[in-house]
Amino acid sequence: MEVSRLNRSLDIFWDGRIVGRYDLLEDGSELFAYDVGYLDSSGATPISHSLPLRADPYGRRQLRPFFAGLLPEESQRQRIAAYLGLAESDDFSMLEAIGGECAGALEIIPHGKAPHENEDSLSPCDEKRLSEIVRSLPYRPMMAGETGLRLSLAGAQSKLPVVFKDGRFYLPENGTPSTHILKPELSEWFKGIVCNEHCCMTLARALGIPAAETRIVNVGDIPCLLVTRYDRSVDPVSGAVRRIHQEDFCQALGRPPEQKYQSDGGPLAREIVRLIRDGWSTTPAKDVLAFVDLVVFNAIIGNADAHGKNFSMLYDGRNRRLAPGYDLVSTVFWPALASAPAMKIGGSDSINSVLSGHWRKFAQETGVSLTALRTRIAHLCAAVKSHTCESLAIPLECEGVLSIIRDRAERLKAGAS
Repeated sequence: MEVSRLNRSLDIFWDGRIVGRYDLLEDGSELFAYDVGYLDSSGATPISHSLPLRADPYGRRQLRPFFAGLLPEESQRQRIAAYLGLAESDDFSMLEAIGGECAGALEIIPHGKAPHENEDSLSPCDEKRLSEIVRSLPYRPMMAGETGLRLSLAGAQSKLPVVFKDGRFYLPENGTPSTHILKPELSEWFKGIVCNEHCCMTLARALGIPAAETRIVNVGDIPCLLVTRYDRSVDPVSGAVRRIHQEDFCQALGRPPEQKYQSDGGPLAREIVRLIRDGWSTTPAKDVLAFVDLVVFNAIIGNADAHGKNFSMLYDGRNRRLAPGYDLVSTVFWPALASAPAMKIGGSDSINSVLSGHWRKFAQETGVSLTALRTRIAHLCAAVKSHTCESLAIPLECEGVLSIIRDRAERLKAGAS
């Protein structure tokens, strides 16, 4: 029998070290295999819970959830494919084109090329240039095709990885790690999303729930959310940026990105808790409670879009822990949006109707104490009601969404008891 020959290959690097290779074969099949030297090294760590360390290669069905999960989704993916002249379904070619700077620590580089040695290759962006780039994102996501830029982030929203330091913006070229994500408000359908997300993220941190740091910046006349990347570490003395690996729970549980919603076969809350608890997290008790806090917080703010790709694990050395909250948005702020939760809470069919019985079922499914859960709900709801734009140091324009959230907290506390 004739053996399919290699067509193209991508080397997978982690902290400048090759960990494996992603191959496209002549017959169109795809394989991922860990590097033999990496497997034999001490402290070797799998790049994904769904891709355990082993010598045998993984086929497309097994590798796709992780690698496709590094790419933009929905309309962003369609536009990148169209701009680059690629098939929308061609994960390999898309990663070959834009997979240099992704979520987490991995660099995906065409075989035979080494990671760029200059980790300070930055292209300055004055306000005029940045404004032009931001305005072009709906038509050219991630600056696809720009020389020196290979940028990829999952999600359907327009966003751009950048370096932000000393009050200035830069594009990270030639494999330089970004430090922030810029999320512009470009859609009339979601007017106010920058204020909304900034309010929710700031409120989460004020309640003691870990969440990415955010600030509002204006690029020309476009409001943008500037998000500090929690999967990056900046040395306070040298300023050197280090990548920290992460994967979302669709990747970890082997679900492709089109299955991020529970209704499409996406992760369930109990599956996430089981993965955390059954040895994958190195701090399971702490991380289960942190995940429950995020579920409760999403119910309070009215976030019906908290799907499997909006929860992640961070891998830093031998430590594996739940990532801080991100993409925390009050979707009920836009009444036309569906209220069905992306990940159901105790079987509830509406984020506007999560009642005592749903929390009881959620506690049973996840194995958490119902008494402790109700106590935590009451505490968070009470804490929410005490916050104002002034106490959170957020713009007064956020008062509309914050008022909705305070009203929801009062109702949720009453309904959960």
